[in-house]
Amino acid sequence: MNSEYFNIALRNLRARSLRSWLTILGIVIGIFLVVSLLSLSEGLRESVMRELRMMGGDMVMVFPGDASDMMTTLLGGMELRDRDIDAIKRSRGVETVIEMPWEGANVRHGRETETSLIYGIDFEKGIPVLHEDMGWDITEGDFPRPGRREVMVGSLVPRDVFPDMRSGDVITIGGRKFTVAGVLRSLGNRQDDLAIALDLQDFRDVTGKREGSPVAMARIESGYDPDEVVLNIEDNLQETAMRRVGEEEPSFSVMSSETVTDMVDNIMGTVQLAVVAFASIAILVGGIGIMNTMYTSVKERTKEIGILKAVGAKRSDIVSIFLFESGIIGLIGGIGGVFLGLILALGVETYFSEAHPIFYLEAHISIWLIVFGIVFSFFVGCLSGLLPARQASKLQPVDALRQE
Repeated sequence: MNSEYFNIALRNLRARSLRSWLTILGIVIGIFLVVSLLSLSEGLRESVMRELRMMGGDMVMVFPGDASDMMTTLLGGMELRDRDIDAIKRSRGVETVIEMPWEGANVRHGRETETSLIYGIDFEKGIPVLHEDMGWDITEGDFPRPGRREVMVGSLVPRDVFPDMRSGDVITIGGRKFTVAGVLRSLGNRQDDLAIALDLQDFRDVTGKREGSPVAMARIESGYDPDEVVLNIEDNLQETAMRRVGEEEPSFSVMSSETVTDMVDNIMGTVQLAVVAFASIAILVGGIGIMNTMYTSVKERTKEIGILKAVGAKRSDIVSIFLFESGIIGLIGGIGGVFLGLILALGVETYFSEAHPIFYLEAHISIWLIVFGIVFSFFVGCLSGLLPARQASKLQPVDALRQE
């Protein structure tokens, strides 16, 4: 019996093919948005969270300014001064503090000169922390040694900036020669992978920037609770700020790695909810389109419904025929939407991984997302066809035949 309902539904859809395909297009657009946006947002979330998980649980991040307005902090040129760094170092529970100032500079390799981002790290104290707690590693050469005029370059520098660069090569930064000690493994974003790391003192000499850093990372001593160390750092920074005369009192954001991870996770979760809400509007419009099509179909097939009921068809039979029809519309729309959504997501991933100069963006494609897209569209189709199907099933044979 179900196969008969299915054949009747297909025959009716073919008889009104243009209207059917236009209705299907509405579902395709909705599912296309859901699949592509969910795939990309989940991929972005996984990419960011993977970077944060590389940071061990015994790290504390310190920023100048308010964490709730991080973009203004980073773009506004706010920095931690030397006295702030000293206050962090004096805090109980802090083992090591890593400054990481950065700046653009002209870099020459052979006959080529390019503008690159350079940043300074205390190689002696910082590299062990970055290697052990942040997962930094070398794919070619070795980590640079302090006092040797050596640098390490991001994974994309030998590929995109200086294609013939190798470890052991000599480069010139700010008129000073440095040896490329090693090439870093990818850090997860293109900006870092295109940067060059110098020893902190070399960075100060090249740039003339004697102090200041937009961020500092503190490693927690073994046995200390991260939240306790965060409070100790905040107290010391506040005490240092109160001693300043004639300066506006600055604000600081001190967060443990766990706090940073939770904050980013919450933000990305909110973004995904917004994405789903936005895409759901398109699906709702598609569902209304199915309902309109089915109501029109009921009106056009009044005689057919009357004949079916006159020869013994039950209400459940009439409902099943129309639900099959609306379900097929939703199913075909779902398959098309999933297919197009995956193509767009993979296309965006390819663009960001190969052409975009700032960061990577991965498409997170799972079998569950595909199944969800298809099943959800089928459900929307059936739900949209339910009311028209019930209306059709309530028609009396005599009334239906009389209307024709």
